[in-house]
Amino acid sequence: MDEGYIKFKAHWTLGPPLPAEIIAELQHWRQELYQRKLIGAYPDGIGYGNISQRYPEPDQFVISGSATGNFAELGVQHYSRVTHVDWPNNTLDCTGPIIASSESMSHAVIYATCPWVGGVVHVHHLGLWEYLLTRVPATPVEATYGSPEMAAAIIHLLANTDLPQQRLFAMAGHREGIFSFGATLAEATGVLLETWQQFRAKSAG
Repeated sequence: MDEGYIKFKAHWTLGPPLPAEIIAELQHWRQELYQRKLIGAYPDGIGYGNISQRYPEPDQFVISGSATGNFAELGVQHYSRVTHVDWPNNTLDCTGPIIASSESMSHAVIYATCPWVGGVVHVHHLGLWEYLLTRVPATPVEATYGSPEMAAAIIHLLANTDLPQQRLFAMAGHREGIFSFGATLAEATGVLLETWQQFRAKSAG
């Protein structure tokens, strides 16, 4: 498994953390997902899952940093601000006390393609992933996470499926990987958690 490995060329500028009030909502929903083990770490210590929110400045967003899934709680030092993305050339600029998540490219193309989106969530859950593969739009098997191919696949789904309405997709080429998004971070997380509850109820029944 190459989970957590950053595949894009990152131009990271070490900078001060964002104010606590800027990341307060990110902190809240990240903990909700962590408690449900939708964000977390594998037995080998490699973390998974990340969460982001659009930043007030144009074409920017704040995202949990690389390898933060294995922390029970995050602080201001665990978030990065993505300032520019050139996905066809596989480059990303970010600033903060930590480098941006390896999934930042996928978050970026959702924000760029859908100006109404305010929050994006990426989680891992094998059972839910298997449940969703045939129920929601899915990126192709050949598109690996954090790559230009994945970015192009997401853009394709947004333009050619009902993904903007469903706001939830599976990553067929990234085992366990699921994305959700919404006009707000609360909505993005709510879409995911509602589906997760439906899956749990179906599995229990």
